[in-house]
Amino acid sequence: MLDILSITIPIYVAIALGYGLTRWGLFTKTEMRSFGTFVVKVAMPALLFNALSERSLSDILNSEYVASYALASVLTLSLGIAWALRVMKQSRSMSACFAIGMTCPNSGFVGYPIVLLSLGPIAGVSLALNMIVENLLIIPLLLAWAETGGGNQRWHEILIQTLKGMLKNPMIWGIVLGFAFSWFGLQLPSSLSRTVSLFAQASGALSLFVIGGSLVGLPVRGMGSNVSQIAVGKLIVHPLIMLAVLTWLIPISDPVLRTAVLLTCAMPIMGIYPILTQKHGHDGLSAAALLVTTMASFLTLNLLLWSLKSHGL
Repeated sequence: MLDILSITIPIYVAIALGYGLTRWGLFTKTEMRSFGTFVVKVAMPALLFNALSERSLSDILNSEYVASYALASVLTLSLGIAWALRVMKQSRSMSACFAIGMTCPNSGFVGYPIVLLSLGPIAGVSLALNMIVENLLIIPLLLAWAETGGGNQRWHEILIQTLKGMLKNPMIWGIVLGFAFSWFGLQLPSSLSRTVSLFAQASGALSLFVIGGSLVGLPVRGMGSNVSQIAVGKLIVHPLIMLAVLTWLIPISDPVLRTAVLLTCAMPIMGIYPILTQKHGHDGLSAAALLVTTMASFLTLNLLLWSLKSHGL
């Protein structure tokens, strides 16, 4: 168990440091947003480019990984929507809020560092494949579903707008360029390659620091029931559904990638969760769920890593 804690404790110490220094006023929430922008627009695209461009295309394009992750996520979001609508009697926009919280992991800011420390360099490939599924399938579907509950735009217009917005996402371009360099066997000049690597190395610690700082001031009171359901859906239901998919439907032959996708589904909710639900007035609930799942994931992730090690997975 100590070797597992040696992986997870540095991750959560970095999160706690970001939280503490922001709470104590050494950094402001505005500065955290600036740091987050740097990670999303500079450091993470550099990391994705490096992870993909330095590998052969056959090592990157793992259809089993993409298919299993997509299926498990679609099943989880469908369950989240059905639960909110049928059991909780919530609106469609609220059901989308539940589904986003249960389905969308923090693959970049939390998932990448944990997978990197647990499994090594394959973390970059896992992150790129995760982002393809999340940005081109899961998030557009959920945002389109939320719009069916009201608003002036039709769901397919929202879907098209969301997909167009992805073209402005630097991380998507990091993936595209990484694939292109891998496909054509291209290499950057050594000086430029070292520059890209320098920015890529900044993503790990800074992303965790930003997550901690962004948690400061998030509300929790009065939302216990909904928050707990979203947290259980994200930290327990999503990885269990992923495990079922891997066991009975789409097994991944590579054991390292199999572990990576299972860990991905056990991550807390993505940091932009409150932003995705803000339009429909659910950002308060989303922020509370983000805080709770990030804190609770220390326990659930350690238990999962211990279980995987115990079973030799």
